[in-house]
Amino acid sequence: MADISAMVKKAILPATVRTLLTWEHLESGVSYNPIARKTLRDPYPLYDKLREKDPVHRMRLANAWVLTRYGDVDQVMRDHRQFARGTRSEAPFARGEAYRSMLRMDPPDHTRIRSLVSKAFTRRALAELAPRIQAIVDEQLDRVQGQDRFDLIQVLAYPLPSLTIAALLGLPTEDAELLGRWTDEQANVFFPNLSREEKQRMVDLSEEIFQYVERQLELRQREPRADMITALIDAEEEGDRLTREEVIATLSLLMVAGNETTRNLIGNGMHALLKNPEQFEMLRKNPEMIDSAIAELLRYDGPIQLGARYAPADTEIGGRRIRAGQVLVCAIGAANRDPSVFTDPDVLDISRDERSHISFGRGVHHCLGAPLALLKTRIAVLTLLDRYPHMTLAAEPSYNQSYTIQRGLEELWVDVSR
Repeated sequence: MADISAMVKKAILPATVRTLLTWEHLESGVSYNPIARKTLRDPYPLYDKLREKDPVHRMRLANAWVLTRYGDVDQVMRDHRQFARGTRSEAPFARGEAYRSMLRMDPPDHTRIRSLVSKAFTRRALAELAPRIQAIVDEQLDRVQGQDRFDLIQVLAYPLPSLTIAALLGLPTEDAELLGRWTDEQANVFFPNLSREEKQRMVDLSEEIFQYVERQLELRQREPRADMITALIDAEEEGDRLTREEVIATLSLLMVAGNETTRNLIGNGMHALLKNPEQFEMLRKNPEMIDSAIAELLRYDGPIQLGARYAPADTEIGGRRIRAGQVLVCAIGAANRDPSVFTDPDVLDISRDERSHISFGRGVHHCLGAPLALLKTRIAVLTLLDRYPHMTLAAEPSYNQSYTIQRGLEELWVDVSR
């Protein structure tokens, strides 16, 4: 996948930024800098302006095209032949092509590996994991029992994904903290303008993760267990099995890829509910609405804001000519608030019954871990509403100012004194 942040590496000097943004504005009446502090804090007004003035927008900072209409984003993300994901990432990576994860692949390689991996990601496995997720949520909230205020991110949203994936993979509970650290450090891959030393740290980090996975594989080969690592080793379809390199790359991806996303889904989602107390109360009184509520939270302020594809050959989208090799930035957050698709898109409505959000992607790259993310979020949100029916915001939260791909909170202080 094209690395969106690396694409803005031209924006090193403020003067360069100003020049390129001025050029954009003269061309289209609007300019887009995804790493501007104001945009990171609240990207939605700018999405509206882009969609209105220039929905297929030439972003000069990255020499890429930004798509903000639902139809265009949906089309590009579904069509992996015309708009490829491929291996054009400039992100630092250890061990090279043999250890590529599914995120860096298109069919047929992606199809083969995803088919095998999905055998270890069954509905039955998730159902068996649900009681453990509930126990983790209860254990984390028990730690702040009796406190009037706490940071929901640090108490629950941050540790839950790592503790869950450790349980799913059969890793020691104490290693969950290690998975969380790796997740945080790997997020740097998406930072623009990494220094040579920082890039080397990313290579070293991926090697550290690979070595950890290799040790876990050796343990399972000596003593198979009823966990996903053993299931991936054993996964087979029509005589085809994952190679050792593919197992290592896949497990490395599973250990860190969904942690940040689920953390931000829970944080953003609870923030949205607390900012809209009538929706909070509706869900508290009608917990059977949880699935539609989470779908709406994903649409309203989803964790994944941007996705990228590139054009292997000359093509056209939205009436604009796209040259071979050019990158298309799919503004998922903008598509999810397209007023031509969603009624009152800036309004949170957990009873909404309209076309689906694009937060989990489309087509062959639809998020494999989506069912697990939904399960964790469902249990976390329902438990919070049940334990703290009168929860309110204790302070305005702060958004992480470092990410361009994801949108999430650094902290979310809540008051549970009532």
